[in-house]
Amino acid sequence: MPPGSRLPAAIQTARWAVRPLPFLTELRGRHGDVFSIRLFHEDPWVMVADPELVKRVLTAPAEVLHAGEGNRILEPILGPQSVLLLDGDRHLRQRRLLLPPFHGDRMERYGEVMRKVVADELDRWPAGVAAPAWPRMQAITLEVILRAVFGVTDRERLDPLRAALREMLDFLGDNARMVALMAVGPRRAVESRLLGFRALMARADELVLAEVARHRRHAGLAERDDVLSLLLQARHEDSSPMTDSELRDELMTLLVAGHETTATALGWTLERLVRHPQALARVAEEAPDEGGPYTDATIQESLRLRPVIPVVARHVKEPFQLGEHLIPVGATITPSILLLHRREDVYPDPAAFRPERFLERPPGTYTWLPFGGGVRRCVGASFALFEMRVVLATLLARAAVSVDPRDSRREGTRRRAIVLTPARGARLVLTPR
Repeated sequence: MPPGSRLPAAIQTARWAVRPLPFLTELRGRHGDVFSIRLFHEDPWVMVADPELVKRVLTAPAEVLHAGEGNRILEPILGPQSVLLLDGDRHLRQRRLLLPPFHGDRMERYGEVMRKVVADELDRWPAGVAAPAWPRMQAITLEVILRAVFGVTDRERLDPLRAALREMLDFLGDNARMVALMAVGPRRAVESRLLGFRALMARADELVLAEVARHRRHAGLAERDDVLSLLLQARHEDSSPMTDSELRDELMTLLVAGHETTATALGWTLERLVRHPQALARVAEEAPDEGGPYTDATIQESLRLRPVIPVVARHVKEPFQLGEHLIPVGATITPSILLLHRREDVYPDPAAFRPERFLERPPGTYTWLPFGGGVRRCVGASFALFEMRVVLATLLARAAVSVDPRDSRREGTRRRAIVLTPARGARLVLTPR
């Protein structure tokens, strides 16, 4: 194993949970681009921050490095048939079914839903007073998933489904480690504490499966554009449709992977923009045209500087040569998004927020990894980037945003489940135009 911290696992776990970037930066300065950390209830992790080695990891054969097994802590929420938890041929088959809804002309039709959701949320946003933007972004991205992915539009069905999913997501965000113990730790130790979570999951599952059944009965399924309708029309290689349990697991995957992450990325982008007025002015200038190159570069720079997910994980199934180290079976190799995105040889002045860098050079395949990479790159990456552009353009076309004048402190980072969120919620002042 590569060298690493000699601190007890308890202290390493605390440092990783509370302040991951300083912890990893310190170890990289001491040991270089490959080093080990040890966390509670985990096999040893091997952190990698060298782009060439990251490329080797992300392009390794599926039978050698398992990504699905590295995501196993998510099984209690996503379900065993989630594309995030599958490996090898099973993963590729499921991925092929999920990709079509997120490409082509459908994206623009999703854009109509997104613009309407943003406009409705702006009508509820307190004007002229400092308020956190991140919860508003959560409301927007959840509503987009309910309408564009689940295909629910009428209030009678929207309200209970929204409430059930919101409660489940909030519990998960506040109790992520406890829920993860269901998959990787002693069940008896957490059994009694998880009764509330199971009740929330049961209610969410009931409503999600009711939507699946309702869609199956819908006579005009082929005419609908929501993702659930398209998945119901998808077929496996043997011409069989997706089962209800498959659909449930993939819908939960799209919810968990596409709601909190996109909301957090939007929160960070707004937090960065209000603290950089020149960049904000350029994004606002493009807003009436529904965004442009500078808006896209701003999103890319925000995702570089404030990545929502700190690592991607690959579980070693066969000994794997990583530079001078032969990583043994059972370890987990974790390309570090945080460290890759702050390499000075790739991103000069890496701590600076400078969207222009992505106008000068597009993101690198193995140096910009907010959505992972290789065949495991997030299936909803295009949807998320499109949604961020639509939300920012719609918001800034209708309103001006500025920093909270009474709070000039640097925005810290707070861990919520698997994402790194703005600690104070990205407070800003919104003024309708």
